[in-house]
Amino acid sequence: MTTFVDRVELHVAAGNGGHGCASVHREKFKPLGGPDGGNGGRGGDVILTVDQSVTTLLDYHHSPHRKATGGKPGEGGNRSGKDGQDLVLPVPDGTVVLDGAGNVLADLVGHGTSYVAAQGGRGGLGNAALASARRKAPGFALLGEPGDLQDVQLELKTVADVALVGYPSAGKSSLISVLSAAKPKIADYPFTTLVPNLGVVTAGETVYTVADVPGLIPGASQGKGLGLEFLRHVERCSVLVHVLDTATLESERDPLSDLDVIEAELSEYGGLDNRPRIVVLNKIDVPDGKDLAEMVRPDLQARGYRVFEVSAVAHTGLRELSFALAELVAAARAARPKEEATRIVIRPKAVDDAGFTVTREEDGLFRVRGEKPERWVRQTDFNNDEAVGYLSDRLNRLGVEDKLMKAGARNGDGVAIGPEDNAVVFDWEPSVTAGAEMLGRRGEDHRFEAPRPAAQRRRDRDAERDEADRGYEGFDPFAS
Repeated sequence: MTTFVDRVELHVAAGNGGHGCASVHREKFKPLGGPDGGNGGRGGDVILTVDQSVTTLLDYHHSPHRKATGGKPGEGGNRSGKDGQDLVLPVPDGTVVLDGAGNVLADLVGHGTSYVAAQGGRGGLGNAALASARRKAPGFALLGEPGDLQDVQLELKTVADVALVGYPSAGKSSLISVLSAAKPKIADYPFTTLVPNLGVVTAGETVYTVADVPGLIPGASQGKGLGLEFLRHVERCSVLVHVLDTATLESERDPLSDLDVIEAELSEYGGLDNRPRIVVLNKIDVPDGKDLAEMVRPDLQARGYRVFEVSAVAHTGLRELSFALAELVAAARAARPKEEATRIVIRPKAVDDAGFTVTREEDGLFRVRGEKPERWVRQTDFNNDEAVGYLSDRLNRLGVEDKLMKAGARNGDGVAIGPEDNAVVFDWEPSVTAGAEMLGRRGEDHRFEAPRPAAQRRRDRDAERDEADRGYEGFDPFAS
């Protein structure tokens, strides 16, 4: 059964924004007390956050679909809907987030580092928020925006200071087990290590981590063996340690040829040429191994390598190796640039930046693209004529109509707002009212200007009495 997963495809869906409410306040003696529809709540985000207690992506391998909660709709009485709850997904330190094309979206290193993988939708405004001096009683509200839908790739690159690389059965797992408290699987057959193992080593005042990477073979960078699956775990390591087997039973192999093969694979993989290297001649407790180590040591030193002869079984040469690694790790840490506080960069838009574009396509269709027009279209209830009229006003004030005319659009031409796969298409009619004002001009309600019913009834009774009184004028009851 799989217990370690370092690459998964994750399907995340943010919460939808809640719809706004169209409501009119009503109470005794106030049949038309004004709009009081509340706003919809914001949809929840999907956030990836580094958690040191998480070491694998196994949970997302079994459950790749994750969704945040949506916002609640607004209600009457100026009650806004509740915001959706953010969905926080813990990931291991060193997780890389990529899109479907393989582009890096985020590199999550360090406890607490987070990335918003899917943004929740905005809540729609209620008619109380849409009211104005001209639009006293809007009979519509804005819809909530849908949340983002994203398919992302998560790749885990182990965060360690030292990486042990070498052929299978070279003794890497045995070496990390005696240098640290790690307890990897150890056996006398190739590819015993199927997952990277991490161990913590203390050498004097320096504490560093060592990663045992599964064995590499010729062609590992092209996918042979397990190398390609785990070479990414070497990328973040500051120091590379070549563990060479001096007691191999294969006649065609020797420490020098093993070193050349592993270096060729690392070079083919790329990005590791600037890492300092140390060579460890392992298994010198075997008599033939000790003799072979003494033979190849001068050649390795002539190539510029620092060479250490060790035995993981007999615990020989481990102290010198651990302190040498601590020295290189300390130097690498000192050479790193100091972390600076995150700066907030404000980039205001140009004054003449309308925020949208109008292009004419080959079939004669005019396409409008821009953050505001597309968002306004998503928030419009096209079953409500007044809402459509409000959208028309907003687009006109933004300058969409002027740009369409400059682009050559004529009455009746097709106009699409949004991308090709999700656009609203309509026939353009410039400078025309929407006909959404049942009771007057768009957004105006003459019911607010009409007298109250009780007062009107009193006026009607007074008028009737006045008419009756006028009928008695000139009447003489004593006339014959």
